[in-house]
Amino acid sequence: MSFLSNPVTAITGTVSKLNNELLEYVNPEKPTHDHSSVYYQRFYVSKFNLGDRAIEAKFSSPMKIHEGDLVTVAGYPKNNVFQVLAYSNKTQQVSGNENWLIAGLGALFFLAVAIGLLNTELVMEGAWIPRIFLIGFVAVAIYMGYRALLIREALKLMQN
Repeated sequence: MSFLSNPVTAITGTVSKLNNELLEYVNPEKPTHDHSSVYYQRFYVSKFNLGDRAIEAKFSSPMKIHEGDLVTVAGYPKNNVFQVLAYSNKTQQVSGNENWLIAGLGALFFLAVAIGLLNTELVMEGAWIPRIFLIGFVAVAIYMGYRALLIREALKLMQN
């Protein structure tokens, strides 16, 4: 897509210097005695090299890759690190990506909330706090829609 500021590209290579991490965020409203998984948000981060390129992938489930696997990744460069949106492991015959449909639906939800807020009396009267919330909801909707488009573009590259 030409309107995307960071063009989505694909890179193929052999995985080296693999480092898997788990980022875990705890809901601040979690009771101290309850350790159920509903209070945790987990992100799996895989950092590795494909040739001489530094690669970083953040997914809600772990990437299925090992050292020496032949992998194709689709994504965009950010701060000298290639950010992965979708991948295909040729060695293990598996692939993965985040769900673009969920991101798109999230964008529609935040846009609907913003439209609902736009029709309130406080916004029409010019109150600042509702306007700030309105701008925030629109910004989140735009970001989530943009992210969904990036993931779709990466998936198209993986099919070629």
